[in-house]
Amino acid sequence: RDLGPASAAFRARCAAALLEKLHGLGLVNSRQSLAVCESLSAAAFCRRRLPCLLVKLRMAQNLRHAVTFVEQGHVRVGPEVVTDPALLVPRAVEDFITWVDASRLRQKVLDYNQERDDFDLAA
Repeated sequence: RDLGPASAAFRARCAAALLEKLHGLGLVNSRQSLAVCESLSAAAFCRRRLPCLLVKLRMAQNLRHAVTFVEQGHVRVGPEVVTDPALLVPRAVEDFITWVDASRLRQKVLDYNQERDDFDLAA
């Protein structure tokens, strides 16, 4: 904002890159202006942490249980098992948060929903 009119092209590129990065992380909803960056708070970053998203996706009842699930290795993001509860989850990867295949929690959820495969029962 303070660069001035002499560097308008540089300012536009930097603003577009910043807004694209913040939108990709899920911190802002629109890429239209830098005004949304001024209202960005630390709470927005905290809401993008993995345990907060587990509560939002209803995979855990509260934040304390979600942190425990992550630390014990019950959650994976994409193909990787995550044990760090401070992981910031980007918007593109948010849909790939699931239980680990060998997790006891996943088996309990499948049993409760009566969706467990017979092949899994034999193993």
